[in-house]
Amino acid sequence: MKFRVAPAFPAFPAATTAAVALLLLALSGHPAGAAEDQAAPSTTTPAVEIPATPPDEKEGFVSIFDGTLKNWEGDPVYWRAENGVLTGEVTPETLLKQNSFIVWRGGELADFELTADYRVSAQGNSGINYRSIDVTGVKYAMEGYQDDIDGQDAWSGQNYEERGRTFLAYRGQSVVLSPGEKPQVVKELGDRAELQKKVLKEDWNHVHIVARGNRLQHFTNGVLMAEVVDNDPDKRRLSGLLGVQVHVGPPMKIEFKNIRLKKLGK
Repeated sequence: MKFRVAPAFPAFPAATTAAVALLLLALSGHPAGAAEDQAAPSTTTPAVEIPATPPDEKEGFVSIFDGTLKNWEGDPVYWRAENGVLTGEVTPETLLKQNSFIVWRGGELADFELTADYRVSAQGNSGINYRSIDVTGVKYAMEGYQDDIDGQDAWSGQNYEERGRTFLAYRGQSVVLSPGEKPQVVKELGDRAELQKKVLKEDWNHVHIVARGNRLQHFTNGVLMAEVVDNDPDKRRLSGLLGVQVHVGPPMKIEFKNIRLKKLGK
């Protein structure tokens, strides 16, 4: 995600206009180009019923973080493992010029479920990237889908494409992406502000990402926050790398634990 400085914006009805959405982009602290990169989602009639709860987590998951940085690659200035927690921290002395990721090097993922617990500082800005790629010539950078995390009550749970199409689905939206078209909101999952209340402030939250085919779902604390169906064959990715982020901006801290993965069969 790009640098964000605005507070959480209020919920908007399904008939949100492009003008309002572009105004929100301007207030959010995103560069002006973001409005050009990502047009505001349009709204159409609901097409499908969306599960209200995440899949069962009891079977098939394996831990991919053992309390050390085994199979994880990132900048040691920002990333460490301590007390069973994967920790990313930016200090006043180590402010970033670009977002920095630690990448899981256990292999590329296609269809999968990922669960994890996270805690982010009040000024924190982070995310879980998946089906992503390393950026050529830019160390510790990723491009791809992101389950957004922030401590300022603005963006958590949305689907943001890092270094790509930017905003794919805001929190509370089920979106269909088609070639050459702006995102279409096919279902409102709930009021954006009310969904934000499900995210605990400076406390541990549980995330569950489900990526199956071209359908991507983000759950936080058991609640579906955003869904994307990516029908753009030229821009979507059906497999890729997994990583987590520290973000450009003020000093921050992000912590992850209980990171578990379930690969899904075709």
